[in-house]
Amino acid sequence: MSSIDLTEPALAAGAEQPLLKASGLSKQFPGVRALTGVDFDLMRGEVHCLIGENGAGKSTFVKILAGAIQPDGGEIVVRGERAGLTGPRDAKELGLAFIFQELSVVDGLTVAENIVLGSEPGAHGRFDAKSASATARKILLGIGFDTLDPDMRVGRLSTAEKQAVMIAKALCANADVIVMDEPTSPLEEQEVRRLFQVIATLKQQGKGIVYVSHKMREIEEIGDRVTVFKDGARVATLSRAEATPRELIRLMVGRDLGDIFPAKDRRPGREVLKVRGLSGARIRDVDVTVRAGEIVGVAGLVGAGRTELLRSIFGADEVSEGEVSVDGNKVSANSVRAAIRSGIGLVPEERRGQGIVGVLSVFDNVLLPWQEFPGSRREDGEPEIVARQAVESMSVKTPSIRQRISLLSGGNQQKVVVGKWLTMQTRVLLLDEPTRGIDIGAKREIYKLIDDLAKSGLAILLVSSELPEILGLCDRILVLNNGQVVGELSGDASEAEVIELSMLHGDQ
Repeated sequence: MSSIDLTEPALAAGAEQPLLKASGLSKQFPGVRALTGVDFDLMRGEVHCLIGENGAGKSTFVKILAGAIQPDGGEIVVRGERAGLTGPRDAKELGLAFIFQELSVVDGLTVAENIVLGSEPGAHGRFDAKSASATARKILLGIGFDTLDPDMRVGRLSTAEKQAVMIAKALCANADVIVMDEPTSPLEEQEVRRLFQVIATLKQQGKGIVYVSHKMREIEEIGDRVTVFKDGARVATLSRAEATPRELIRLMVGRDLGDIFPAKDRRPGREVLKVRGLSGARIRDVDVTVRAGEIVGVAGLVGAGRTELLRSIFGADEVSEGEVSVDGNKVSANSVRAAIRSGIGLVPEERRGQGIVGVLSVFDNVLLPWQEFPGSRREDGEPEIVARQAVESMSVKTPSIRQRISLLSGGNQQKVVVGKWLTMQTRVLLLDEPTRGIDIGAKREIYKLIDDLAKSGLAILLVSSELPEILGLCDRILVLNNGQVVGELSGDASEAEVIELSMLHGDQ
């Protein structure tokens, strides 16, 4: 793949008016001032990154641009003319498109049908499928996805391909401003590289991109400018040269976080988790051991089998061979209930879909396994006391344990997902992408909590697509490829060593 040149905007941005300009935007919700006098501008051919902790006002700002909510004050100007964004239709007509983490594709429709949705070709009420397919093919070719079949059902596509469909849909609607909110959260490294290629193409076409992210390395690589939000206000807009990770963190959290990862001063003890010859649909003959007080990382490229390994150990994915034991006691295969009773807990990759029940309270979520498995509880006691202890031990920030969990920030939701396993006699904790979609300040808190849990004696198996996370937290690193372990590295290995092993063929 050719190198990506995202150094300068494609057009002479300084010589022309902003493509998009927001001035003095304010928004008040009951008891919360979400935005206070926010200014923001976007030039043609520019990637303008937007960063801030959860609750900083980024989502409110994006919703105002989308017409989903109305500001209490301020104005938005698009291409030099004041814009009245009273709803999503206004945003679309003004050439604004939005790509969120939860992609709004229609799985039952084809690629072409999704791309032209809202601007379908045809006459006399009849849909012209041939024209739609040709349009889709031309747009997909322009962004480097020419191998994507316009007539394929979107439900069969990968997340990265669905994302490409959303970008193509924006281009079909003649969008000049494309807002991407945490677009790489569900993607693996090679998919991220492909997205960046698409962004480079969009810049060359003169599109303006608002890029919302928590990932410092991405901002360093693709951002032309970076605006930092804190407590509903814009605290700074920096050039790429000024936007060092340390400076961005300082502006986001109001202080210098120093080293984001805790020191590796743990002392692993006895062997707790032992996996031997585990095989299933996506993993082959995997051996793993994790000791008490140890964090073992699992690295690998997309499709390597990392998530499947954790789900197989937890009994959620069917295995055909091999065995799992905890403290020397064999765990019945293919049974989540047996895994939980044996002391295994899983924090899944998809927090919103699999980790929490959004309509329930913090109290109900943290007590889910405690109420379901009374014989495996860490201790008996009143539910209220058990829930409060778990919430307090994880430093969950919530006005009440009766608060609906969906109203908490992503970081605090994740703390509850981890905290529920502290109500049980958990001895093995499986963590799958534990900081996905969480801001840098909350990540640091999660890292310390993981370290504290290991020091308390838990055996932790950690999957992450962020190599700095694997290298910063783990005592040992297992590298998977094609469902097989292709190597083991110490926790002080380099990124290059991990990547080199990740790219080996599993059958070598």
